[in-house]
Parts: sequence; structure tokens; C-alpha cells
Amino acid sequence: MIKEKEYKINQANHTNQMNQGSDNMKKGWEIKKFEDCLEKVVYTNKIQKKDFKEKGVYPIVSQEKDFINGYWDNEDDLLRVDGPVVIFGDHTQVIKFVDFDFVLGADGVKILKPKDKVDPKYFYYFLQNIDLGSLGYARHYRLLKEINIAYPKSLPEQQRIVAILDQAFTAIARAKANAEQNLKNAKELFEVVLDSILYNKKLKIEQLGNICEKVEYGTSLKSKSEGKLPVLRMGNIKNGSFVWDNLVYSDNEEDNKKYLLKHNDVLFNRTNSPELVGKTAIYKSEQPAIFPGYLIRIHRKENLLDPDYLNYYLNSRMAFDYGKTVVISSVNQANINGTKLKTYPIPLPSLKEQQTIVRQLDDLRTETKKLEAVYQKKIGDLEELKKSILQKACSGGLNYDFND
Repeated sequence: MIKEKEYKINQANHTNQMNQGSDNMKKGWEIKKFEDCLEKVVYTNKIQKKDFKEKGVYPIVSQEKDFINGYWDNEDDLLRVDGPVVIFGDHTQVIKFVDFDFVLGADGVKILKPKDKVDPKYFYYFLQNIDLGSLGYARHYRLLKEINIAYPKSLPEQQRIVAILDQAFTAIARAKANAEQNLKNAKELFEVVLDSILYNKKLKIEQLGNICEKVEYGTSLKSKSEGKLPVLRMGNIKNGSFVWDNLVYSDNEEDNKKYLLKHNDVLFNRTNSPELVGKTAIYKSEQPAIFPGYLIRIHRKENLLDPDYLNYYLNSRMAFDYGKTVVISSVNQANINGTKLKTYPIPLPSLKEQQTIVRQLDDLRTETKKLEAVYQKKIGDLEELKKSILQKACSGGLNYDFND
């Protein structure tokens, strides 16, 4: 979130750049104040979000991210448009191009209708090139109305730019969708291979409690912002490992001895929101730490169960599906206690076979992470390309057709 003072400095710089840039723009371009480009709009009745219908005759357009946010049946509330308008979310900064009759969602919806000299779609694209920063959930229109709009005086030239942007952004959206699907496939590949191992019908199934010495809850003492040892919490669990940020600490000497983590300790998150219960991580001696009471340390029988194999299993679809059958749930809270954890059915090959499986899964995870990085970079590059094209389009620098 930016502070008001910081925004004013940024906006002043932006205005100066726009004014200075006017000398460098192609001839035939103009810069006008934001509200000088707008027609006055008469608003119809706004519908409260709690009253939105899931089905209905008329679409509701509000400031939420989804393009259509609900439906309404009362024709008297319909806003009839005689040309495209742009919707700006005063709180969310979501921008929508709307070229059909619709019903307004309440609170924070601004209707922007450009004057005849500005093409509505060009105006829509221009606003996407503006970075207002964020004031949180405060209203942003007061910031938006301080900007200047640069546009070709010729409507056909504006429409030529819009046509180029439409074509370019359609191609970028298609490429981004492909990259996102490939990213999803890369992430799912690991899960598919893990499933194929665990659901092997030839493997003996054993209850976790039979191959563990015991399960142990962590410290119940309240943590501090500073102290001698980090206390690893549920929020530090990510993808089967611990991340060492947003740490809290313990100064209690007794707890720091009793709950000190040992190499290859596997910790199970027993209580939180339903989607987080069962998350598990393995401790690899990154630095000394202890664990809190809502994590369970599993003391395995080392001659029967490999720690990394256990960690992979507890983070698998098989384990999460079983967890849903034993979880105790209340409002926004779920719990799987130590007794229930010991009933988990785990496929159990020999210790040597477990270690072979772990090596194979480690190698596969390394390769899938490389693939994920490639696709994530491609998605980022496509977003940067979109920004670059927008910047050129809004400053008179888009002098080519996309097919070129």
C-alpha cells in the first residue's frame, strides 16, 4: 500500500513525464485532463451484493474481479447504454469494458463514458497502462481523476491502435493460457507419479501407529517475537518442507530441550482451517528449532519407515483423502488428533524400496521444479510484453501492425 504523500509524488512525476512527453509524441496527438474526456452519466439503482441472484434476466456488473458478478430480474434497475462504457472499481481498481445493458452492483462502481473524441476501447486500454498504486480498500477514483489522457485526435487512428492491441492481447492471452496449462501439468506430473506408487495394489497396507514408537504434541507455551530458538509453525510448512520466514521464538529452557527438533523429524499439522489440516513437513537440520502444540512429531520405527517416504505419503492425495474421513470439524476449524493420525493407512514396501522410491521422487521433483520455473518465467515475460505494448500504444509509439 502506498501512502498519500508517496502517491502525489509519483503522480506529479507521471504528469510531468506526460507533459514533457507530449513534445516527443507523434503529431496529431493530444493530452487532456481525465474528467475533460468524460460525459456525465446518470446512475440507475445500485444492488447490494447480498441481494445478487445466481440466476436472472439481467447481468450485474460490480467492482469484483469476475466480469459478471450476479443477476437481477427488475427491468427498472437496468442501465441502458447507447455505447460502450468503462467500469472502474473505486476500491478494487478493477477495470471492465462493457458494451451491453446491465445492472449496477452497489458501492465502489464508477461508470466512465468517454466523449465522442475518445474511442471507448482506446480509453479502456489507456487506463490499464496507469499504475495508481494502492490505498488498500480506500477509494481510488480521487487518484484516477488526477491523471492526464493522451490520445490521437483522429478517431480512425485510435481505432487502428485498438485493433492492434486486440490482436496482440488475444495472442498473448492464448500463449499465457497455454503456459499456465503447462505449468499445471508440470505440477500434476509429480502427483500422478506419487499416486501410481502409493496406489500399487501389490503393496502391503499398514496402520501408521504400528510402525511408529509414538506421536508427540509440541510446546503449549506462547511464542515471542524474539528469543533463543525459533518455533516452527503451520505457516512455515510449504510443499513438504519448512520455510524460515515470519518466525517466532521461545526462551523457555525446558521446552527448548524437550521439543528440540532432530534431523529427519516429520511434523504433521493437526488443527487449523480444513484445507490446512494434514499439511506435513520434514526437518532437515537447517537451524535449531522447536515446534508448537498444534504440530505433531511422529517418532517412527527407523528400521521400518524412511522419513522422506513418510513425508511424501502424508502430503499425498491418498493421505489427504483419508484425513477427510477422520477429521473433526467445526466452524472454520478442523482437527486430526494423534490418535486419528495413527490410524492412517500407509502403503509399506521394504525400507530399501522406500529409499529407492524417495530417490526417484526427489529426482522427479527437481525436474518438475525446473519445468515450473520455465513456465512461470514465460508467464511473467508475457505480462511484461503486454505492459510494453500498452506503454507504446499510449505514447504514440505503436507504429506497426501486429502481423508485422
